[in-house]
Amino acid sequence: MSSLATSPPRLRCCDASACRLAGGEALRRALQRARAAAGIAPSALPIRPVGCLRLCGRGPLLALDGPGGSLLWGGIPPEGAPQLLALARGRQAAAADLAPHALDGTHPFFQLQQPVVLARCGQVEPDSLSSALQQGAYRQLRRCLTQLSPEQVRREVRRSGLRGRGGAGYPTGLKWDTVALQPPGPRVVVANGDEGDPGAFMDRTVMESDPHGLLEGMAIAAWAVGAEQGYLYVRAEYPLAIARLRRALVQVERRGGFGPGLCGQPWPLRLELRVGAGAYVCGEETALLASLAGGRGTPHPRPPYPAQRGLADRPTLINNVETLAAIPAILRRGGAWYAALGSSTSPGTKVLSLSGAVLHTGVLEVPLGIPLRTVVETMGGGGLEGAPLKAVQTGGPTGGCIPAALFDTPLDYGALAALGSMLGSGGMVVLGADTSLPALARHFMGFCAAESCGKCLPCRVGTQQLAWLLDRFVEGRAVPADLERLEDLCAMVRATSLCGLGQAAPNPVLASLRHFGHEFRAACR
Repeated sequence: MSSLATSPPRLRCCDASACRLAGGEALRRALQRARAAAGIAPSALPIRPVGCLRLCGRGPLLALDGPGGSLLWGGIPPEGAPQLLALARGRQAAAADLAPHALDGTHPFFQLQQPVVLARCGQVEPDSLSSALQQGAYRQLRRCLTQLSPEQVRREVRRSGLRGRGGAGYPTGLKWDTVALQPPGPRVVVANGDEGDPGAFMDRTVMESDPHGLLEGMAIAAWAVGAEQGYLYVRAEYPLAIARLRRALVQVERRGGFGPGLCGQPWPLRLELRVGAGAYVCGEETALLASLAGGRGTPHPRPPYPAQRGLADRPTLINNVETLAAIPAILRRGGAWYAALGSSTSPGTKVLSLSGAVLHTGVLEVPLGIPLRTVVETMGGGGLEGAPLKAVQTGGPTGGCIPAALFDTPLDYGALAALGSMLGSGGMVVLGADTSLPALARHFMGFCAAESCGKCLPCRVGTQQLAWLLDRFVEGRAVPADLERLEDLCAMVRATSLCGLGQAAPNPVLASLRHFGHEFRAACR
């Protein structure tokens, strides 16, 4: 992991959730104590808490930046602080003690990443507005308010080809235009931070690591569609992200607001944080709005779409966190630049969370169109201890499993859909050779049944019936006729459910039947 040469040297300690749980705070405090005991002034050796350093499974992560570049370590206990301090002061003999914790910054896991949304993650101090400003935060917002009209901003977003990164992949520029071109009146912008897919932690990484980047993207979106009120909706299970976003909002308010304080222009934009109770269905935009308004988080039929009539019957722009966080970079470098990063059908980059039976787990940002094999085997390092892999689950509990034989498939909206899966929000769970696909399908169907809001019968009852039917395969009680029942019930639930949760709940079952049908047949008596 490269960094600009710095003088004096500095230590960057990952202060995201995964590294905190791995002992990152204790290591940082030990480093501060060792620095004080050595009589070193903080300015001579800064020890900075930063956001995610990507390789989450090897935490706590720490980077040393110096004249020769950057060195990266993982898993150093607090007792290793004196050796780190000695190395930071140029005593190379200490490197031998730290060698077991050294990470290869030239590994493809780091080198093949294309950071756009994550460009400042691991560099900026999440709790510091001044740190964010030093690294370019709010410059594009200032440019919008002083140089660009809302239509010019929307045109650049259209040119970028950016599609919603929350899972649906709807063209962002088209959604922005729909809101902006509604009849005159108040408008609202909402950031969807209700990331609920098992194995997904992309949005959490952005919110924890670069909260001002997200706020700038939201503010630009508000300018582009004519909104003066916005809300960040974040699930309660993300306490660190919530705390940092709240602090960032307070910092902006104390500065004088987004318009006068940060841009020197009169503009009364107000953004507020709302915490969701953790219902998975609230990731669906109409359910999110119902929850945001203080009601029960259940979906509503569309049309009208929120872009036409949403919160308080006002045109409402809803984008997920990653989508909004990409906007400042798109304006800075241009829509054509962003479009060229990905494939012709799926422009730009995608943040992924890689977990499961793979050597290197963590957060990656890669250009769309990259082969799955490059992500899983080259960047992820393949199976643990060289063990064979069976598949990768993409798209969360409503996605599907892609077998290892098809790992050359490009990471692309259309290509994954053609295999019965989806890109979704970006969670990728790698499955080892001993994974039972009927058991995995049963696990995801149980999740969907538990998270169903219960409003529509096909989802409320259909997912439960599917879970019971899958029990028969898992427990060896199925008969061949159950295969036909399984497919018929999946088709009914998909065709008749009210919202995306029920409509997509059968996907893992159907994809597993398609690619691993022999495991289901073998489970029949």
